[in-house]
Amino acid sequence: MIEIQTGQPFPLGATVRTSGVNFTLFSEHATRVELCLFDDTGSTEVARFDMAGPTEQVWHLLVSDAKAGQCYGYRVHGPYLPDQGHRFNPNKLLLDPYARAWQGELIWHDAIFGYERGHADGCASFDTRDSAPYVPKSVVTELTESNKVNPLQGDKCPIADSVVLEAHIKGFTKQFPGIDSSVAGSYEGVAEAAVLDYLTELGVTAVEWLPIQAGVNDDFLVTRKLSNYWGYNTLGFFSPTRKYANTDANAECRAMVNAMHNRGIECWMDVVYNHSGEGNEEGPTLCYRGIDNRSYYRLTPDLKHYLNESGCGNTLNMHHPRVLQMVIDSLRYWVNEFGIDGFRFDLTTILGRNPTNFDERSAFFASIRQDPDLQNTRLIAEPWDIGNGGYQLGAYPSGWSEWNDKYRDGVRRFWSNEPGTLAPLADLLLGSYQSFASSQRGPTASVNFVTAHDGFTLHDLVSYNTKHNEANGENNRDGHGTNHSYNHGVEGDTDDKDVMHDRRRAQRNILTTLMVSQGIPMLLAGDEVNNSQAGNNNAYCHDNPLGWVNWPDAPRDEPLSRFVQHLISVRKRLPLLRQKGWLHGGARDACWDLPNVSWLNEAGQIISSDEWGDEFRQVLIMQLIDQNAAKTHGNGVSVLFNNSDKPLSVPVNTSVMPSGRWECWVNTADSVCAVKPLGDIQSIKLDSKAVRVLRCYTSA
Repeated sequence: MIEIQTGQPFPLGATVRTSGVNFTLFSEHATRVELCLFDDTGSTEVARFDMAGPTEQVWHLLVSDAKAGQCYGYRVHGPYLPDQGHRFNPNKLLLDPYARAWQGELIWHDAIFGYERGHADGCASFDTRDSAPYVPKSVVTELTESNKVNPLQGDKCPIADSVVLEAHIKGFTKQFPGIDSSVAGSYEGVAEAAVLDYLTELGVTAVEWLPIQAGVNDDFLVTRKLSNYWGYNTLGFFSPTRKYANTDANAECRAMVNAMHNRGIECWMDVVYNHSGEGNEEGPTLCYRGIDNRSYYRLTPDLKHYLNESGCGNTLNMHHPRVLQMVIDSLRYWVNEFGIDGFRFDLTTILGRNPTNFDERSAFFASIRQDPDLQNTRLIAEPWDIGNGGYQLGAYPSGWSEWNDKYRDGVRRFWSNEPGTLAPLADLLLGSYQSFASSQRGPTASVNFVTAHDGFTLHDLVSYNTKHNEANGENNRDGHGTNHSYNHGVEGDTDDKDVMHDRRRAQRNILTTLMVSQGIPMLLAGDEVNNSQAGNNNAYCHDNPLGWVNWPDAPRDEPLSRFVQHLISVRKRLPLLRQKGWLHGGARDACWDLPNVSWLNEAGQIISSDEWGDEFRQVLIMQLIDQNAAKTHGNGVSVLFNNSDKPLSVPVNTSVMPSGRWECWVNTADSVCAVKPLGDIQSIKLDSKAVRVLRCYTSA
């Protein structure tokens, strides 16, 4: 006989106690809530109880015989009045928003919808079929000392020193050479020594994983025999997805973070708190819609439809204190129980939006700022959504960095030979002062990237002029139409050696630009080994070789990979490339009496205002001087960009340039990964379509 007690209305979720498991569920408008217990497989309901409450809008019950591993779900009663924003339907078994694990998979069936599909009344109709056979069940979990995550080995690197790799757990490891097929594509695959050795040797300080929180596939993708591969359709904000696990997703995910921490690598998560996987009013009833639709979602004035500022059918209601609490509780949970070091927030403008406008002092930002568990995490915003005034690059508060799409487009435009790109490039190289200075943050507010999961890979950026997304089943209508790409004369793959040579140099130019820019550089996993998606710039639905990294047999021996490793090493060894404050050119050094930053032309002279205004100029020299060096020991870095078709010989003009011994640290005209002494030179040679990184120094 299962014994029950009233229990406590806190904390939310299912909590293991010495007396049993305390179950709680928030619902402001429900009239009755039933807790349903299932067997270990989640297929058979074994008990059902009415929950006590509500106490401060929380329903609660303690089940004395329950323990970790118990499968459960909720049936929530209340009005089914779509024109008043209510969509309660107790025939639909619902997931616990705070569930730490799931059992089973979602099966797309008409019974999972709260209304009768095809009915004349549409979404206003009411479906009486039981959805339990077709939906995953929540699972009670318990954290023990044996499965806690170790903190990061050593001190966390300063944010200015970060080098980030954006990757997909399955895509990164599915075809990685040297790991067993049983762990390929999983959390355990990331923890393999071969993978960690590669990341360590590459030199990245953090990996930003695409979403690993539990989500669902879209019905239309299942119909096409595709899937929501990227994972931006979250439903369970506390549960690691089981699709990257072999047995226990929680244990294997924690072990992955432990393995990364033991190598000194930070683990960042891409999180999607702007919407849920339930879609719009025509979507299924799986969790929030059936628990309290009017509280969890932002609705249109007629209350029948959903505000769709996410572009994914719905928008979570961050103005409701319980929804905000859920998000903050989720973040805190991942930090404290999984050891997550940072978060990249998808469509972050939604989270900081008041009922009408974005506000950097919103409750969401304030909640994170004051939370002692979250204050020291890396906070990265995708600073836009599709709502009114949704583009908010540069508007985020102190402590936040932002994905800088202006950097992406500006660097692409320069190297694809578009006019009027020289002056914008200079601003980007110094951390995008024009975008971020007004928020009183430094260059680390900018996460610099040229490629990311959404868009072309680096290989495809230099190989295709247009997108080729036919495999997505939408007649190539999806994906960005403006890519600022350049195919170097041939669309797609080619055996032409000259074209291939030009493309490889273009890749080195772009990667070098990224690594010499102030701010936080982010690489797309696979770019360093020439990975291609065959021109598909929206591979979100391809859990197959098109979406996976196509690794060479020996990634470390791939010339481009060695070049990227060298670039990261150069960035780490030259602090002038990763400064915390803005460079304005006013401060002068003690040795050469030169400003901390100068911009020169191909004649070794300061660029004039007329030259800045020349839309067709293709040569730029960025000169950085160390202001902290002693009077007898100068230190400077010069980066020379030549996007013209002619090689150059730039005279060393000591009235505006440093004098001393010169070294070449990077030359994109070849893939040599070594520092080459040049001595006391009179001029600097620069090949066409190339970048050189030089250091000049003197010593007493």
